[in-house]
Amino acid sequence: MTSKVICIVLGGGQGSRLSPLTATRSKPAVPIAGKYRLVDIPISNCLHSGIHRIYVLTQFNSASLNKHIKNTYHFSSFSEAFVDILAAEQTPSSVAWFQGTADAVRQSLHHLAVHEFDYVLILSGDQLYQMDFEDMIEQHIERHADISIATIPVHVNDVPGFGILKTNPDGLITSFIEKPKSNFEPWVSEVSPQMEAEGRVYLASMGIYLFNRKLLYDLLEGNERTDFGKEIIPQSISEHTVVSYQYEGYWTDIGTIPSFFEANLGLTDDIPQFNLFDKKPIYTRARMLPPSKMSGTHVDKVIIADGCIINASHITRSIIGIRTRIGFGSIIENCYLMGSDNYQTLEQIEESHLSQTPPMGIGDRCHIMNAIIDKNTCIGDDVQINCGEKLENGDYGAYVVQDGIVIIKKRAVIPNGTII
Repeated sequence: MTSKVICIVLGGGQGSRLSPLTATRSKPAVPIAGKYRLVDIPISNCLHSGIHRIYVLTQFNSASLNKHIKNTYHFSSFSEAFVDILAAEQTPSSVAWFQGTADAVRQSLHHLAVHEFDYVLILSGDQLYQMDFEDMIEQHIERHADISIATIPVHVNDVPGFGILKTNPDGLITSFIEKPKSNFEPWVSEVSPQMEAEGRVYLASMGIYLFNRKLLYDLLEGNERTDFGKEIIPQSISEHTVVSYQYEGYWTDIGTIPSFFEANLGLTDDIPQFNLFDKKPIYTRARMLPPSKMSGTHVDKVIIADGCIINASHITRSIIGIRTRIGFGSIIENCYLMGSDNYQTLEQIEESHLSQTPPMGIGDRCHIMNAIIDKNTCIGDDVQINCGEKLENGDYGAYVVQDGIVIIKKRAVIPNGTII
């Protein structure tokens, strides 16, 4: 049945909640787990589910994402498979940028029309999960559904952060409320015994939708509704067969800096909730990098990507991204170092030392805690980050502080001896 499905991955808007990581890249292009991009998660889920026709919709800072897609997803010339970018564009019928999730799909329908398909799977580009969409599609067909919505049982404490769906005993969605603040009891739905035992009896929308082709066109054409969660879905419940597909695995929306930070560091756990070592891999760009090299470093709960040169004293509960260089005697704790896009030559490193400017990477005798270090940063010797009193939220030029996390901006230069 997956051969009858075409997928749209929503790249999101400006991504301001992930700023400054989205200052020069779109949200789906933000690096995750040291070597992947966020967009690799939904695309990999699709490919493992047998869905091979995928569009990624974006409109902000799309150059980095375009490059990643172009360099990563290659298919046989004899295959109909593709992963293509659809950036917001001006047309004779529309001169505006995407105004919301539904509007983005509406403006892209003419690109879908050249393909044969019966169903449209709509995904978000900023979530971390592993799901077999084939099960969802099979249930959709068996239930004669018009729309299927992936839902996840959540605890009462999480209810205010989600769109909550109410189902009847047959799994049909009967009502929807966006981020309720009180009076939660009427929104309890039937869940599995395990979820009930954990107190997870409210069904939250995961932002994953499966539409019948004709209905999607009918819902989007000839009107100005702009958002699936706020308009299309609530207004469809009373008029169409809308079914819940309950998912009980690990899923998290990583649209904010704290959730992004915790989702990444959570990958270093002994048995992480999201399994990078599954037999179904996450696909990403294949880089011809050397293995990483360490000297005199004590590591504990650390993920180290390819091509790193590490001479640190010790590293704990951290992710070290591709091509990261860490100097002698440095201490890295609870950090995500995104790495670098290229290596500096020995001559360039020597020139940096002569000019007393830091080379790319982390210098000697640094102590860095609770930080995200974006790509291509140059951090000098004897730098301390987040080692003292709690920092106030704000943008301080080369870095941003948010909820106790220091984010060093891409290509920032932090001089020798700096204390943040």
